[in-house]
Amino acid sequence: MKNKLLVLLSCLLITLVCQGQTESILFNKVTTFQLNPHQSDSINFIVVDTKLEEKKPIFLFCQGSLPIPMFMDIPNRDTPFLFGGGISNFDINEVKKKYHLVVINMPHTPLVVDSLHLSPYGNYYIEDPSKPSQISEAFTNADYLDNYVQRGLEVLQFLKRQPWVDASKVVVFGHSQGSKVATKLALKNKDIKHIGLGGANPFGRIDQYVRTAKVDAQHQKISWTEAEERINSYYKYYEDSFQPDSVAKHSYLKGINTFSEPLFDDWLQLGIPIFLTYGTEDHAAALCDLIPLFFIEKGKKNLTIKRWYNCDHNYFPLDENGRPKHKEGHWNDVIKRFLEEIELKENLQ
Repeated sequence: MKNKLLVLLSCLLITLVCQGQTESILFNKVTTFQLNPHQSDSINFIVVDTKLEEKKPIFLFCQGSLPIPMFMDIPNRDTPFLFGGGISNFDINEVKKKYHLVVINMPHTPLVVDSLHLSPYGNYYIEDPSKPSQISEAFTNADYLDNYVQRGLEVLQFLKRQPWVDASKVVVFGHSQGSKVATKLALKNKDIKHIGLGGANPFGRIDQYVRTAKVDAQHQKISWTEAEERINSYYKYYEDSFQPDSVAKHSYLKGINTFSEPLFDDWLQLGIPIFLTYGTEDHAAALCDLIPLFFIEKGKKNLTIKRWYNCDHNYFPLDENGRPKHKEGHWNDVIKRFLEEIELKENLQ
């Protein structure tokens, strides 16, 4: 499978190497770019188009967590499946009508991964198929908020210089962990004019772990004794994440620390339109209902909220047993509504 994939890639890639970056057309679906190609921390990203001629603004989609590749070479498919950080869940052609759709690949993760190197526990990249749940140390070393933000800033700076990019406006949508990246990018890059935040936790990652343990006990999924044990272990993880010696030993603690930073103060600093959207059954985003109170206190009018009733973290409605109905998802509606909000806000200016 691995050799087959390498041959397929060599046939389909058209590569141009130039000043500090490489450019390729992949599977006749996307154009890939690699910044700093000769460095260990090179940045790969895709533009969902093969002819970059029409001048359009950028729509940057910030994906969630885990080293999930852009393409998955899974059995019984002629070409690898374009997941693209989650853009496969919505109508990319609607976005492309007005924007260049961009997704940055996860650090130290191949753009294309064969089925042997996809974990059965979540389709994320694993180096060693004999260890199907083990994420590479290179990834965990790079899996922290400031790194994602810096990578995003470099990509946006590169795109701004391209003749096919309308640099007057950048739109960013971040889902889950990506909402934190999108928030920090909007604070640092003034070209970003609209921001969408999906499944965001305004109070940070560790908060949702604690709340989920409590909710599980309340719904009798676990005992209160087990819930207390879990909560205490989360406290310990968070405490360790502030200890340099612990972080040096367990690099994943950097992610726990940086992604546990609350976001609502950052949102209050933004003057651009904010589209905050989430499923009502999403534990991670449950406290988003409090955010309008902070905006009301500050007299700010730039927040729009859209709730998706009875939906989970990925906008799938739940059946009577609490299981997601994957054929009835609302991702396409989410992005469509975000695009409508952008147009509405710009027409009011």
